[in-house]
Amino acid sequence: MKIKLYCIFILVFHYGMAQDSLKELLSTYNEESVPYIKVEKFEAILDKSIILDAREEKEYQVSHIKNAVHVGYDYFKMKTIKKLNIPKDSCIVVYCSLGIRSEDISEKLKKAGYTNVHNLYGGIFEWKNNKYPVIDTTGTTTEKVHVFSKEWGKWLHHGKKIYSN
Repeated sequence: MKIKLYCIFILVFHYGMAQDSLKELLSTYNEESVPYIKVEKFEAILDKSIILDAREEKEYQVSHIKNAVHVGYDYFKMKTIKKLNIPKDSCIVVYCSLGIRSEDISEKLKKAGYTNVHNLYGGIFEWKNNKYPVIDTTGTTTEKVHVFSKEWGKWLHHGKKIYSN
């Protein structure tokens, strides 16, 4: 009887976790109004892209993708983008922790007339989970990634989780 209950528990746990996929998470929060770009494809065009980090300053300071410009989320201002003098047809990739906040910022960019905007699928977590490098504010490669909260932290599988700085 104990073995049977154990097997049922394992099956329920396994299938329950399988339903809690990144794809399902993103489809819960996002409308996919901005095309996703997978980390592998993004890595291949990294040098040709404008990279915008839509996380908060404390998250960005822990680590970010090299050459990313911090634009934030709570205090995002289109005038910050205008000061960068980005041509409207430039390849722009926006990321956050998982790709939820970055969709909102990407929508604002599209509304302002930017035509080649992408949302990094899975954000910096997916970037780091695929073992691509991140840097700190001194430009040094780090394993640290700000995970925002314990709830969101479960999606970072590679790297050192930082909850505050």
